[in-house]
Amino acid sequence: MTAPNHLHRPIATAAAAAGRHVWVEKPVGLTAADALAVESAVKHAGVRSCVGFNYRNVPAIRQARDLIAGGSLGTVTHARFRLFSDYAGHPRGALSWRFERAQGGTGVLGDLASHGVDLVRFLLGEVSEVIADTAIFIGQRPRPVGAGSHYAVAESGGPTGEVENEDYVCSMLRTAAGARVVLEASRVAVGDQNNYGLEIHATKGLVRWDFRRMGELEVSTAGSYASQPVATVFAGPGHGDYAAFQPGAAVAMSYDDLKVIEAAGFFASIADGKPHGATVEDAVASAQVLEAMTQSAQTGRWTLVRAQ
Repeated sequence: MTAPNHLHRPIATAAAAAGRHVWVEKPVGLTAADALAVESAVKHAGVRSCVGFNYRNVPAIRQARDLIAGGSLGTVTHARFRLFSDYAGHPRGALSWRFERAQGGTGVLGDLASHGVDLVRFLLGEVSEVIADTAIFIGQRPRPVGAGSHYAVAESGGPTGEVENEDYVCSMLRTAAGARVVLEASRVAVGDQNNYGLEIHATKGLVRWDFRRMGELEVSTAGSYASQPVATVFAGPGHGDYAAFQPGAAVAMSYDDLKVIEAAGFFASIADGKPHGATVEDAVASAQVLEAMTQSAQTGRWTLVRAQ
């Protein structure tokens, strides 16, 4: 189910109440309370759920997770996650529902940073506390005429409206395991198109990944510490669900393939009653971290991530 964010909760809860399994895009509503309501409805109905945190389905990300969990890198010490896009970089980008709190909720927090939080949790474990800063860089936008995507540019000279949610966030996170993480996201990063990536440092090495080179993972595990080399490893069979698409390494996959993996996991969960991929429980956990970021941006203080 994809729709403006304010419709995610009523559609998902209605579907669950009707006994339908729920496949919903992130964020699951406008707030953590919305996500919790969907989680409650899904559990009460005994149906399965799937949430569109598709970047965790990248075979190279699955490989990185295996390396971290297997101890090849040692103990994770610090990491950076970035999600930069230019879809709202044009000053005449139309004032769609995405920029209004009543329909969109948060801005880049719910749109892009939610993916970053999910990747942090998927790779490094739960987030315990955060400190964050947010900003609106384009405060007024022209009102749209008719339907359009979030890349739509309006004609100049028409009426404008106020942007109500953040264009940018920079946050520091502490994980329950003690790692320090910097997460940065922008929807107005002119010159950056889908510049999503991560770099994870540990006591024995690192992994580095860029969405625009999705099938490659940079890995350093040589054990020499200083002047240690970094190798590029191509995704191949044995890395996540890669083998379902190609029999040998280094054949490019696409963003759409990640949604195919997501769908396959959803159908598998319906068939066997077990979770395969991100669920509404993951959506709740992500939303709680995002709410802590929002609170921190308002207070300027470290904020605990609280399970509700």
